[in-house]
Amino acid sequence: MGRKMNLKKILAYIMVFFAFVMIAYIVLNGPAEAETNTVSSTVVTDKSVPTANAPSVVVSNNDVCKSAAAASVQTQILGVATGVTISDENCERLKLSRSLFAMGMKVAAVSTLCGDPRVFDSMWMAGTPCPFMGFIGDDAKASWKKNEELIPLNSEIGKIIAKENIEAARKKAKEDREKEAEIKAAREKAAKEAREKARADKKKARKEARSKKGSLNGEKVKVWATPLGILGFLLLL
Repeated sequence: MGRKMNLKKILAYIMVFFAFVMIAYIVLNGPAEAETNTVSSTVVTDKSVPTANAPSVVVSNNDVCKSAAAASVQTQILGVATGVTISDENCERLKLSRSLFAMGMKVAAVSTLCGDPRVFDSMWMAGTPCPFMGFIGDDAKASWKKNEELIPLNSEIGKIIAKENIEAARKKAKEDREKEAEIKAAREKAAKEAREKARADKKKARKEARSKKGSLNGEKVKVWATPLGILGFLLLL
């Protein structure tokens, strides 16, 4: 609907500009043509082109927020006339808000006005942010900050919120990177400690194995030493 009204406005402005250009062209070239008509004997004066009259566009209903625009252009061979109506969105917003307020829907009336960035900014600056999906007060303020894309265009507060959200996102990303780096360092430290512990355990196991093996060899020597000693003693006798 907004695009359609914008097209009507653009068309009206183009027609008015074109009308001014053609009128200026006719005024500037009028004397020369009049002089030529006076001198020439071949001018036909009873076959002139009818004048193009701009249509009368009347908007009589007070509840309709529309304005009229009409324009006409006349040349020696062609005449063009047009008329359009242009909707006033600000007028519509005010009437809708008043109707809702009259029916006791005060929050809805304020929400309707909050579609205007000027109202949104003034409500925010007054410490009473516009309602958001049934939330009011601080809850509404927090919700607007989380949904900045829903703030009316050209809102100065919206620009500030967008900037703050970008900075907060960058800060959070930096903190996440630092936290990830800390986790990675902790994992590497834990892995290094585990490797060192594994090497220490392996070394300890080898040492215990060598000690156990030496003990077994000593016991074997002791077992064989006793009979040999007795045998040697007997031989000496």
